[in-house]
Amino acid sequence: MTGSPVSYAARLTVDYPEELSRLTTFFRLVTIIPIAIVLGLVSSGLAGATGLMIVFRRRYPRWWFDFARELTRFSMRVGAYAVLLTDRYPSTVDEQSVHVELDYPDPERDLNRWLPLVKWFLAIPHYIVLFVLGIVAFFALIVAWFAILFTGRYPRPIFDYVVGLMRWGLRVNAYVALLVT
Repeated sequence: MTGSPVSYAARLTVDYPEELSRLTTFFRLVTIIPIAIVLGLVSSGLAGATGLMIVFRRRYPRWWFDFARELTRFSMRVGAYAVLLTDRYPSTVDEQSVHVELDYPDPERDLNRWLPLVKWFLAIPHYIVLFVLGIVAFFALIVAWFAILFTGRYPRPIFDYVVGLMRWGLRVNAYVALLVT
């Protein structure tokens, strides 16, 4: 039985690195601090404002969506850097090796006006599973960290697992916070 692949409103791909720097991998927890602070300062409050616009005005301005999309792309680059998927320090502008695509919704046709009030509740099962899989990913990342330090390469199965987990998290975020579906 063959069927067409499912097209999600949020898509993530990460280029597999052929070789990673052992030095930047070793000091990753230190080098990520400045960019993580920038991300935290910029991203606070975005989801709530988007939800309020849809509930009260039934609008999702294109410029607001573009800002949310670019902020999501930036956060995915920071996340990929944090979990050792890339050595390139996260750019605030360039796409680098992390590719995020988000479809712009038509608020009147694609989005329910009152659903932003309960989407967080509907996503609780996803958050529980993502939390459990995140614990597994934490231990997998420890293995990957040592593998990179000794071989300079990210083990492909762990890479695929971590990218898959990030992809799922992005899709849940697209549903709950970005409100693209």
